[in-house]
Amino acid sequence: MDIFLQLLTDWGYFGMFLSAFLAGTILPFSSEAVLLACVGLGLDPVWSTIATTAGNVLGGLTCYWIGHLGKMEWIEKYLGVTPKQMERATRFIHGRGAWMALFSFLPVVGDAILIVLGLMRAHIGIVTISMSIGKLVRYAILVAATLGIISLF
Repeated sequence: MDIFLQLLTDWGYFGMFLSAFLAGTILPFSSEAVLLACVGLGLDPVWSTIATTAGNVLGGLTCYWIGHLGKMEWIEKYLGVTPKQMERATRFIHGRGAWMALFSFLPVVGDAILIVLGLMRAHIGIVTISMSIGKLVRYAILVAATLGIISLF
């Protein structure tokens, strides 16, 4: 995994985009590690945050699309989302709508939220906007805290 992380880091902004896309879809991968490594190596924090956010949003839209297809065997096989996670995400979303994609950055249930929104045929525009806001805020806070701009503790 260290070689893969080093390769993505060497690729700069495209590596961050790719790692974030993979982290948002099928691989249990840390886009945050690549983002922070690239920022630590001197890449622009703003462009790094934008590239990582864009990749993760496209990865999230892949989860939404798979949910929209409605094939539970694909959801379990390719995304590793268990029926228990789906049930938890469904209860979380129920009655709240597409704006719940704002919470798609959450570990464990984030992918399931997007899959359930796809299954529910939630409005793709609202899902994309709210998911983008949630993921951008997460990455911006992470980069700002790492650079010492804000102190979380």
